[in-house]
Amino acid sequence: MITADGGGSNGSRVRLWKVELQKFADATGLTLQIHHYPPGTSKWNKIEHRLFCHITQNWRGKPLVSHQVILDLTGATTTKTGLEVRCELDPKTYEKGIKVTNAGMETLIIQGAAYHPDWNYTIYPRQLE
Repeated sequence: MITADGGGSNGSRVRLWKVELQKFADATGLTLQIHHYPPGTSKWNKIEHRLFCHITQNWRGKPLVSHQVILDLTGATTTKTGLEVRCELDPKTYEKGIKVTNAGMETLIIQGAAYHPDWNYTIYPRQLE
């Protein structure tokens, strides 16, 4: 199960997000249940709520002058309850402006849930030859 915000790059209407999830399902053979938080409710995301404030405190007053500084400050974040942050830099360059056509969307094996199928859906792996 994957929970995701309602907006941004992993929003419920982002076609490329669904295409990439389909690729992941195909590569792993996993069935993925996706549940998006309703728009404007990302504060309900437990990870954001529990960790981001601590990350921000670690960054406070420190100039973020390099990727390494950001990684070091973020990676040093812990909470009193034992949550820890692990992070690494992804050096890959990602193409911008990728468009997913209607035909591309039709290749996905996606089934909407009974309740809010636009926010809750399952992606099944394709049987690749």
